[in-house]
Order: sequence, then structure tokens, then C-alpha cells
Amino acid sequence: MIPLSRIPRRSHASTFRCLNRCLDVHSSRPYSGLVSSTNNLSEFQEQDNFTRRSRFWTPGSQGLQAAKNETAHDKLIRAGYLRQSHSGVHHMLPLGQRVEEKLQKLIDKYMIQLGASKVSLSSISRQSLWEKTNRLDGYGQELFRFLDRKKSALLLAPTHEEEITTLVSNTSCSYKELPLKLYQIGRKYRDEFRPRAGLLRSKEFLMKDLYTFDYSIKSALSTYEEARAAYARLFDELKLPYLCAEASSGDIGGDKSHEYHLPSSTGEDFVINCDSCDYVANEEVASARLGPPDSNSEGGLDNDWSAVSVWRGVSKDRETLVNVWYPASFENSDINTHAIKAVFPELDSSLDNSVPFWSSTPPNLTKPRGDLRIMNIVDYRLGPLFIDTFQARLTSSSPGPILPEDSDINLSAVTNDFVTSSENESLLNVIRIRDGDSCPRCDSGKLKVQKAVELGHTFYLGTKYSEALNATVVVPSHLVEGEGTAAKPTKSGAQVQVFYQMGCHGIGVSRMLAAIADHLADEKGLNWPRAIAPFEVLLIPTANSEEDNILVSRHLTDSQNHQPFDLMFDDREASLPWKLNDADLIGYPVIVILGRKWTSERRAEVQCRRLGSKEFVPLEDLRAHINKLLSQL
Repeated sequence: MIPLSRIPRRSHASTFRCLNRCLDVHSSRPYSGLVSSTNNLSEFQEQDNFTRRSRFWTPGSQGLQAAKNETAHDKLIRAGYLRQSHSGVHHMLPLGQRVEEKLQKLIDKYMIQLGASKVSLSSISRQSLWEKTNRLDGYGQELFRFLDRKKSALLLAPTHEEEITTLVSNTSCSYKELPLKLYQIGRKYRDEFRPRAGLLRSKEFLMKDLYTFDYSIKSALSTYEEARAAYARLFDELKLPYLCAEASSGDIGGDKSHEYHLPSSTGEDFVINCDSCDYVANEEVASARLGPPDSNSEGGLDNDWSAVSVWRGVSKDRETLVNVWYPASFENSDINTHAIKAVFPELDSSLDNSVPFWSSTPPNLTKPRGDLRIMNIVDYRLGPLFIDTFQARLTSSSPGPILPEDSDINLSAVTNDFVTSSENESLLNVIRIRDGDSCPRCDSGKLKVQKAVELGHTFYLGTKYSEALNATVVVPSHLVEGEGTAAKPTKSGAQVQVFYQMGCHGIGVSRMLAAIADHLADEKGLNWPRAIAPFEVLLIPTANSEEDNILVSRHLTDSQNHQPFDLMFDDREASLPWKLNDADLIGYPVIVILGRKWTSERRAEVQCRRLGSKEFVPLEDLRAHINKLLSQL
């Protein structure tokens, strides 16, 4: 069909005349294939309140064999939830779409409870806004950047802090309207170098963002805690064993943040929690109660370096080489790069091997190299005499492994700097936390390290974005007294102009789908919480009586006196074992089978794989029994 906007304006009138003639012809000479009779309309209005499997498109597992070590992502593909278009990009199919839509409705429910209004921001953002907040270069090559035909510099947004702040700043907002809470659920984009784990690390993803605006720190922190409470209620409804961890704010920025994690063997994050108190933290900010330095290190290096190991790194600008010194009882894999970045933020932690850059002619330089320096970061376990012995070795004929074996750098021409304590002058621990380390918060607790998938993240941003984008609100001066925030008096003197105190609260919708699938899947197939299952109940009918099939289906979906179940009716012509295998793979929470017991005793077989339940239930008790099962899922 050609849109009228593409038809020359002078042709519009003749086009409409042609359409009218066509309508007159059809009204006077009906075509049998397009006739809508009263009977057909009645049938349409009385259609079932359940979904027939024969009318619901699912590619299924035909031709897709289960792999030996099949992942949850493999199961999602084989069950027909999604398909990969190309690396890092996926198409959501009807089953997956239903899960996503139910998850979005669940999020809407708790955002409405929070008093948030839903918006839909464009996926296209201006690079100029990101320059103002100093994030354009900070995101690096992960941003999808492009120019339009007018050479305007644009990007596909991985997040929307700049756009939402500008939007609110350009509207006339009274302090009486605050706190303002705006959220959206939309597609985000990130040019991942190595997309992996299906929906967990992709180039396009669905995300919920809640942005909050307050006029004072006190009210902003109160709003932050309200958002955290809403997140807790949401994850509680899904009945997931989530962990709420103290976290780093990363590229988003701000002074306070928490992450919501689901333990998973496929997770990319490590979460540390105490077995005795409520301490939970992401590895980026976690700490442990440290023991004394190694007694073997108190005397320095003596005559050899056998008691010491070194980890190599390099800065992003390639002008600072990094040595991390630690006891030889540990290995390079034990090094905590988050601890290193905390004292040396310029570290390029994306490199698997930085040794090639320990050369006078390193690879892939985009500009001439300046004066080199070596940053020596020393783990506290090496003791206080390590630095003295180390510096003496710099001028000796055998300086040890300060440089890699094949390096051609002239050590005498390089400046050596040292870092021996963390930012707050406490002991510098560069070793990753291990199971059994002592809790930093309580006396008796031991720490446990778990791999996990991040489901959501809350940030208190403060004025990071509002100051950069000059987003302000005028408030009575007494409301912000003693806050220590930047306030500009107005002409009246009774009011001041302050930058918005902001918060940002995200949930990865598509990655939640993948994480939950991974967490609940078993050897037979997928499993879902009731709240987001594509269908709550699957009915496998009897072959003996269509009347019985419709009777049970409508009994379970009758909405006059009960909350109806979201029912899938498997009316395909296939064997019972084949249907059950297919049902297990898809992961329906409850399966109702009208089998032999139904024919002989009028009792339906009700199965719930997650709960290990299998019972035969009469029709009058069927609804109550299913509700009992679903309430546990």
C-alpha cells in the first residue's frame, strides 16, 4: 500500500473517487470470501476465552536437537521463545513476547504504586548532550554513533539520563510537583565487542528506567528508599532468591547505588554475602576483614624474588605501565582489578594481555607516546619493607622482574611511582575475596562468593546530570537550609534556585527473562514464575469427547465468579508423550490432562513439575487445586 503522503497532492481527489467507486462495486456485488454474516459475527463474539495451541504460532523444536550441555538460552530457542537474527541481536517470538509483556505489566503495577508516570523516550539521542556530561568519550566504542543527512551527530541511547534531564529542565516545574517520578520501558543499544550468553549480553535490549527528581538531598534519599522498597516487592512477587548488594555507580555516576542479583552459574558478576549478618556487596566494592601481613615478607625481598609475583597492566592512554605486586602464594587469576581501578582509575581492564604494550614500540597507537612511567601497586601482605628493598633494586645490576623478560624499555629512563594504600589510607588488598574470608561488618561471620546475574540497579545520582545540563528548580530557601548544596538566591531573597537531586533506577527486562530461565530450568526444560509464565495452565484434552474438553476449558477460564486462568488448550493432533515433552520444554507452571482417569472416574490429572506434584482431581475441586499450586510459584 502506498501512503497518501507519497501520492502527489493533485492526485488525492481522483484517488478518493477511485476508492469510492470500488466500495460501491463491492457493496452491490458482494464477494463470497469477504462476506460478514450475522452468524459469523456471533461466532466471533462468542470465541473461547483460552488460546488454542493450533492457532498460536511457535516454531518449536523441529530440527533442533538438544545439545549435550544445553544452556537455558538453547532451551529458549528450541522451545520457540526467540531466534537470533545475528550476533547480539534477537527476534522475540510469540511465547517470548508474552513473557516480556507480562513482565512489563508487573513492572507497571509497582511503578504505579510508587506514583510514577510512564513516558516513552526516543532511542535516538544527541551526541552534544553526552559531551556536556562527559560521557561521550567515557562510553567509548560501545556507543552506536551516526550522522543524519544533515550531518547532525546522533547516537542510539544505551541509557537516557541526558535526555530525561533535558526534558524536565525544559518544562515549567514547580517544587510543589516534586518528587517527580518518570519511567519508561524501551529498547536500548550497546555495541558489545563480544556479545554472549544470549539475552544477557546483547547489542539490543529491553530496559525499564525510572528517573526521579527532588529539590533536596533529604527528599531524594527518601525517594531512593521508596524505589528500593518497590523493587523488593516486585522481586518478592516473582518468588526469586535475589540478593540486594551494595554496588559501584560505574559510568552512570552518583554517590549511592544498589544492585539486585539472581544467583546463576552463568552470571558475570560476583556477589559477596555474610553468613551471619546482612552484609551483601558486589565484588567491585566488597571488602573483607584483613589479617596481618605475611611474616615471610617482613624482611623485604632478601636476595631473590621467589616470594613475590607481579601482574601487568597498562593505562588507557598507554603511557602508564602498571605492576601489581603480591605474594607468590596467589596467582594472577586472584587479582581483583576493581581494587586496582579504585586506586588507579586509568587502568584499561578490558585487555586480556597487556605485555605487548611493555615495549618501546607498542601496537595500535593512535598518537605518539609521551614520557613513560611505571605505577607499582603493592599488596599490603608484602609488608612495609618491600618498598625499601624494591627501590634499592632499581639501581642494582639485577633489578628483578620490574620489566617483562622481552621488554626493550630502558628502566633508567622511566619514572617509578608507588601506591601502598587505598583511597581512605587503609590497607591495600589487591586479592579477590574468597569463600571463608572474615566479614568486615560483624565479628563472627564468614563470607560467601556467588556468581550472579544483575537484574536491576538503583542509583542516587545527586546533581551529576542536573549541574552539567543546568536543570534547576526554584524553592523556598528554608526547605534546603543546611544541605550544603549549591543554591542561587532569586530576586525576592525568600527563594533559591537549586539543581535537581536525581535518582535513576533500572531493570533489565530482556535479561531478566534470560536470567529467570537459567535459574529455574532443569534437564527437562524451562520453568517460569506464575506472574510471567506465557500461560499459567496447559490443558491436554481427551480424544473421546470434545464436549468435555470445552466444558473443562471454560470452567477454568470463566470470569463471572472467579479470576480466570490464562489457559493454553493443546488441540493439536499428536500423541500424549509428544505433547508432554513439548509442555516440559516450554515450561507451563501447571499441566492438566484429561486422560484415562477422566474417562473412567471424571478426574483430571494435574501435574506441577517444579513442585513435584501429580494428583487426580475432580472437576469441582480443579480450580482450587490449581490455585493452590500456582500460589507457590
